[in-house]
Amino acid sequence: MDDISPKEAALKVKRWPKDTIEAGRRHTVGLKSDGTVTAVGDNKYGQCNVSGWLDIVAVAAGNVHMATNTGNAHTIGLKSDGTVAAVGWNKHDQCDVNDWRDIVAVAAGWCRTIGLKSDGSVVAVGQNNEDECNVSGWHDIVAVAAGDWHTIGLKSDGTVTAVGNNRYGQRNVSDWRGIVAVETGYLHTVGLKSDGTAVAVGQNKVGQCDVSDWRGIVAIAVGSSHTIGLKSDGTVAAVGWNEYGQCNVSDWCDIVAVAAGCAHTIGLKSDGTVIAVGDNEYGQCDVSDWRGIQLPGN
Repeated sequence: MDDISPKEAALKVKRWPKDTIEAGRRHTVGLKSDGTVTAVGDNKYGQCNVSGWLDIVAVAAGNVHMATNTGNAHTIGLKSDGTVAAVGWNKHDQCDVNDWRDIVAVAAGWCRTIGLKSDGSVVAVGQNNEDECNVSGWHDIVAVAAGDWHTIGLKSDGTVTAVGNNRYGQRNVSDWRGIVAVETGYLHTVGLKSDGTAVAVGQNKVGQCDVSDWRGIVAIAVGSSHTIGLKSDGTVAAVGWNEYGQCNVSDWCDIVAVAAGCAHTIGLKSDGTVIAVGDNEYGQCDVSDWRGIQLPGN
């Protein structure tokens, strides 16, 4: 990684947000270039009520396993002034972020929300049954990711830390080095290395961790049990659970960002349009009319 301080690295995240498209359990969120937000899909808990949001620089929508009916129905928006907005299900106080300040990145997991501060520390609200919110001692963090019951932090030196459930080894990241991005699924964790390769730990029942042969990867996205890799040539790789066709991305091209929901996958094209495959029971893949979605790095 670049030889810069944690705060500088975190501010870089703020200036160059990557989270312009996000996919949750049954909904999809898009950040537009004018700082407004659009959303489609299940809105039972108001998780798509983002039409009034302004000055947003990044979005987060949790992800949860198909068997779970609720708990990931919330959406988070990071504002340009470092404050945070939230809508949706709030049974475990996962939307209680109104007092957060100086935030530069956000992540949404099952029943919780994680915030990265500009000084490299981390805050969390929501359910903590598995110690997945025990991040108060973290420092030098430059990125965060939230799975169902585990939380991952990427440190400024390219190493990774983790808290929460480790039943399937999804927290076994202590030996990772040279990591530049991290993403989490239901029971697995994926890291992108600076050389464009990927590593993964955790449950691999359906091949969601089979990324060892990937090359030329510039971004990753992780669904409940599938993993997506964006290649430097704008094409996309996918492994894992494909019951709903969420891994049918081999014909995608000109992609600049990817997101993975429970059982659907979203791709942002260089012209600001969006494509989607996978489960569409709630209209979460109805993004063909989206225009002007913010491009990463712009």
